[in-house]
Amino acid sequence: MNKGFLRAGHLPTLVAAFLYFDLSFMAWVILGPLGVQIAKTLDLNAGQKGLMVAVPVLAGAFLRIFNGVLVDHFGPKRAGLFAQIVVIAGLAVAWLHGVHTYAEILLVGIVLGMAGASFAVALPLASRWYPPQHQGTALGIAGAGNSGTVLGALFAPSLAVAFGWNNVLGLVVVPLAIVLVIYALCAKDTPHRPIAKSFVDYLRILKIDDAWWFMVFYSVTFGGFVGLSSSLPIYYNDQYGLAPVQAGYATAACVFVGSLMRPVGGAIADRIGGVRALSTMYLVAALALIIVSFGLPHFWLAIVVFIVGMGALGMGNGAVFQLVPQRFAREIGVMTGLVGMMGGVGGFYLASSLGYAKQLTGSYQAGFLIFALLAFVALLSLSRVKKRWRASWPGLSDAVRI
Repeated sequence: MNKGFLRAGHLPTLVAAFLYFDLSFMAWVILGPLGVQIAKTLDLNAGQKGLMVAVPVLAGAFLRIFNGVLVDHFGPKRAGLFAQIVVIAGLAVAWLHGVHTYAEILLVGIVLGMAGASFAVALPLASRWYPPQHQGTALGIAGAGNSGTVLGALFAPSLAVAFGWNNVLGLVVVPLAIVLVIYALCAKDTPHRPIAKSFVDYLRILKIDDAWWFMVFYSVTFGGFVGLSSSLPIYYNDQYGLAPVQAGYATAACVFVGSLMRPVGGAIADRIGGVRALSTMYLVAALALIIVSFGLPHFWLAIVVFIVGMGALGMGNGAVFQLVPQRFAREIGVMTGLVGMMGGVGGFYLASSLGYAKQLTGSYQAGFLIFALLAFVALLSLSRVKKRWRASWPGLSDAVRI
């Protein structure tokens, strides 16, 4: 981060966007770190465990479209305030009423999807303050709120042991409320907010091929990151017999690296180009998933490989969103919603497929290998479209567009 970047935008808004996204992300995937305890209480099988942690991801995916519309019509700040209040209210009800059945925990997961939809608020809130040459860095910092998963993985299992997992749902409300106040005081919508479009205008974007390509690319990078973030606590418990707290620590190490690498990926993409950076990250992530699919003999070896893979996926997230504002600057709100939605769909697929692969075959291998194949498909597709991008984005420098 250089002095030019600090002068280019609005730092309090960038910080508020990061905190809002960070704590929302913590709430979004909280069922993952609590998954072992919840599964024991509700007597869930492997498929049910996979679906339980995948439902918030899928709900968040589709609610991102809703939040994207709110952002363009009412501004990111008001959209964020509304979404945070919904999440706080939902968690408070779950805590006070209690969660006693599998159906009820799935309902909690749907409410938590609104926290995942914070993506469609935080990124436009930050992006609209910064010029093209600083988009990768700004969106990387705002998007590093992925690190909220680390907080959940570190503290949720221990708190569940001390107070019970249902009470953890109530405890999460406290930091969410604190950040809500900070967000209300510090976040500010840019005076250059684009004119709100009709819903038909949003649908027209889907006629543009590049919109679909970005959706596909992000479904692999963010999908892999959030899918693993949700699933690893259960994976470490099933595969290596780690206790919930130890499984949470192992997950936190992997997620921390993936979150830390998001702004690094954005900055690298600013320097060498989003396509070039993203291509390398797909390759590394695919190889890591292939290696781990064979069931490494020691959990610490799995942690090392997952760290490499999630680091690559985190950097890929930053690289994708270095490119999106270059192509869709005026539609960044709805594009953030659409691209983020597909990221959530990818995460839902990975988390649920790992659970069902374990239940049907007794191994997680098929789930990992299929997602590795998707990463290779994304890599080949990126290589195919980059020539057309070079011709169709003539106003961009080579460092941005290749």
